[in-house]
Amino acid sequence: MGTPINQALLRHFTDLRDGDHGDAVTREDKERVFARTVELLDPVARQVLEEANADLLLGTGEVVASGLTRSHEGGLNAMWSLTWHEQRQCGAQPIAVVAHYGCDFHHPHLRGNTVGDWPLNVFSETDATGQLDTMRVIAAADAHNLVFQESYRVIPAITTRTTTP
Repeated sequence: MGTPINQALLRHFTDLRDGDHGDAVTREDKERVFARTVELLDPVARQVLEEANADLLLGTGEVVASGLTRSHEGGLNAMWSLTWHEQRQCGAQPIAVVAHYGCDFHHPHLRGNTVGDWPLNVFSETDATGQLDTMRVIAAADAHNLVFQESYRVIPAITTRTTTP
């Protein structure tokens, strides 16, 4: 059947070809689909960030979810963030998974705080679970970019351990 990542791309390309988002055609209907997508993604995004918390932050972080919000421009957003003491102390952005549906977008996308867009075509629990690896890569890339922007010292698993993991 194909990998979840490639299946997500095919759903994305099909939407572009057909001019819809799943069964939704109007902006209002697409926003309803997006609201349901956020609900479906919530446990997956939390799992990804809890994994990063355990592995990178030694459990010292906190996962925070924004819920569905409307942007100043009129789009919709939902953000799951992983924050921790060292990150807040240096003023850096948290590791994040962001679902966003820009006001002028054909359909929604996923991104991180430092990582660009990935198509978000989630219509079922299976589709949401299929985003697990994509979200893991987004979170890992955000962690990498945070270290690049700040220092490895922001990662407790590196500063507390005396041996290589």
